[in-house]
Amino acid sequence: MPIAGVLPVLHTPYGGDGGIDRIALARELDWVYAAGAHGCCLALVSDLMRLTPAERAAYPALLAELNRGRGMLVISVGAETAADACRFAQEAERAGATAVMAIPPVAAPLDEAGVSAYFRAIADVVHIPLIVQDASGYVGRPLTTEMQAALLTAYGPDKVLFKPEGAPVGPKISALRNASRGRARILDGSGGIFLVDAWRRGIVGTIPGCDLLDGIVALWRALQAGDEARTYRLHLPIASLVAIQMQAGLDGFLALERYLMMKRGIFTSDRPRLPVSWSPDPETLREVDRLFALLQSALREA
Repeated sequence: MPIAGVLPVLHTPYGGDGGIDRIALARELDWVYAAGAHGCCLALVSDLMRLTPAERAAYPALLAELNRGRGMLVISVGAETAADACRFAQEAERAGATAVMAIPPVAAPLDEAGVSAYFRAIADVVHIPLIVQDASGYVGRPLTTEMQAALLTAYGPDKVLFKPEGAPVGPKISALRNASRGRARILDGSGGIFLVDAWRRGIVGTIPGCDLLDGIVALWRALQAGDEARTYRLHLPIASLVAIQMQAGLDGFLALERYLMMKRGIFTSDRPRLPVSWSPDPETLREVDRLFALLQSALREA
């Protein structure tokens, strides 16, 4: 099955003991498929960087169990060393992942040759596809178009896909598309704020959060149908909500996504795992509530 469609990143709910709330996580998986997603991902906004080593090791098998083969399962395996990333990738494949996704090391920025060697090492140790993620809009340094195109030439479009989230996102999608003569299979990210523009540039799928998933699925379907009016009725509140999340970086996404998951009744708490760099104030939450209501109103329209 080709990696494509709507593949939201799961948010990690925490219980009163500070550990992962498995019951809420199961509700989240049910929500994902009830909303019409084609699969799910474990990635940065799953709070990946705050998981304990034991949690990160156990998470792929737990998600495979809860996923129950209902859709594609993508596991992020990025690490500070190629050896760790390769080990995470092999563990994800054994657990039943459909694909792995990786950002390059963050603490020790690599030159282009080092980044290429890192991604090649991951691709070489698994049989499943690798999604190369440029998360430089949040962490790390940008990936060059030339390096990504060379990976595609070496491994082919079924083995290596791309998720560009470094600014400017749209032009970077087009640059990779053009450098690969249209062969690159590219997935949108950034919460869906650029989804309409990215669609017009030839993406094959989108990896948003789960908090706005009903809107993203409806928007994806409107784009497929060529329904311009519905596309923009849905996209404008989504983009406004994601813009508020983006202003505080990765912790902005994490805080407001958990807030909306609690608002939906999927999570029982929006507690974070400390320390965090940002928490929303009451005025921010009131604006999020207003925009969320606008999105729900747009979804109700025929």
